[in-house]
Amino acid sequence: MSTIKQSPYVIVGAGIHGLSTAYHLAQALKSSGKGSGKDIVVIDKTEIGAGASGIACGVIRNNYFQPAMRELMAHSVAVWETDPDAFSYHPVGYMQISCESMHEDVASIYAQQKAIGYDSVFIEGRKDCKDYMVNIFHDWQAQRITSVLHEKSGGYANNKKSLQGLASKAKAEGVRIIGGVTVTGFSRDNKGAIKSVETDRGNIDCDYIVVAPGPWAKQLWHMLEMPSTVSIKNPGTGTISHDIPMWVYWSLQEGTLGVDPNLQQTNEGKMPPVIHVDTDAPLYSDIDGSLLSDKMWGIYYKPDFNFGGIQGGAAPFIIDKKADLVAVDPYGPESPEFIVGNDFSTMWVSALAHCQKRFSGTMAQYKNGPSGGIGAFTPDSFPVFDVFHGNCYMIADSNHGYKMIGVGKLVAEDICGQSSSLLDPFRFSRYAQGKLHPVSNSPFPWS
Repeated sequence: MSTIKQSPYVIVGAGIHGLSTAYHLAQALKSSGKGSGKDIVVIDKTEIGAGASGIACGVIRNNYFQPAMRELMAHSVAVWETDPDAFSYHPVGYMQISCESMHEDVASIYAQQKAIGYDSVFIEGRKDCKDYMVNIFHDWQAQRITSVLHEKSGGYANNKKSLQGLASKAKAEGVRIIGGVTVTGFSRDNKGAIKSVETDRGNIDCDYIVVAPGPWAKQLWHMLEMPSTVSIKNPGTGTISHDIPMWVYWSLQEGTLGVDPNLQQTNEGKMPPVIHVDTDAPLYSDIDGSLLSDKMWGIYYKPDFNFGGIQGGAAPFIIDKKADLVAVDPYGPESPEFIVGNDFSTMWVSALAHCQKRFSGTMAQYKNGPSGGIGAFTPDSFPVFDVFHGNCYMIADSNHGYKMIGVGKLVAEDICGQSSSLLDPFRFSRYAQGKLHPVSNSPFPWS
């Protein structure tokens, strides 16, 4: 590290966004004749995939109520499809299975998927939905389902393997990836631009910096001297809400049922699509039959040999602390505070049994090892992709991150002068302008 005193481009963070940006920036520089991967260094305070990308469930989907998110995700799915082997990507498809309160939202998603040419099938009505699902899984028994959106593209990828594949592609372009380097601040010139990245291993002078910090977005945002609160214009009334915290943390709820992944094969003996169910049907414990929820609930799940079982999760919950008091480190399963507990496992496995009879009586096989993580969410729970101080590209994904491999490609092209309209709806200025994304009826903050 002592020999790296300068690099034209410095990327902070070796997760999906940092690595994707590095790889695609190297390609963009080479094709434009403006440089090569040797002009790029990626630094991370730990190692490749040490944050949210490295523990991600790995679901790849287009299913978003917000048109801007849907177009962005279609672009990302296309990037995943460019090299499934290197990205450890499994294109099994994705299913959004919903109750009546979400029917209109999901119908809108389907209509707009058709408009952009994204391959999907939409089924409506309780009987037709039941018949469609039983044709895939003979033991399907979820209640109050009135719509099924079956995306034929998408699926899931194996987190660490995909990151290593992306890192290998970047390294092949000449990019240097260095772990064990903690950013402590930024030095700016007399015009306000970033002139060097301050780290615990010395300063790195640079011409341009990309910050892709994942759950550490708040800390890097503060180092960049950005505001801790924002004013947001209400797009309906034009009124302005002041002093809205820029960051709030949510605790992520995911786990693994330690059964043979082949248990979830379809009637045809194939690996199934990723399943996502949102319903207002009462949820009862698969252990003792007690009522767990009489409100809207949602889960997602898939068979995954990488995790060694049926892996998935449920809706996250807001961490009831001021952002300054939330300890991001140690992160993920190593955290003493933000890991899933018995409440999650009971709910999630019971929900699996609610959906498919094959999971009834499997509670004892839930893997009790530590699982979970936290995400740094923006005020509207959608990403901020923007340039600050003239030469600092901030990728703050609000925990949509892992599936969004295509963002790095768009950011790289933007840096090289090829701006994309796909990024425009995610600029920081949207809060002041009231250009907010529409809100769905899903129990998930990112749908």
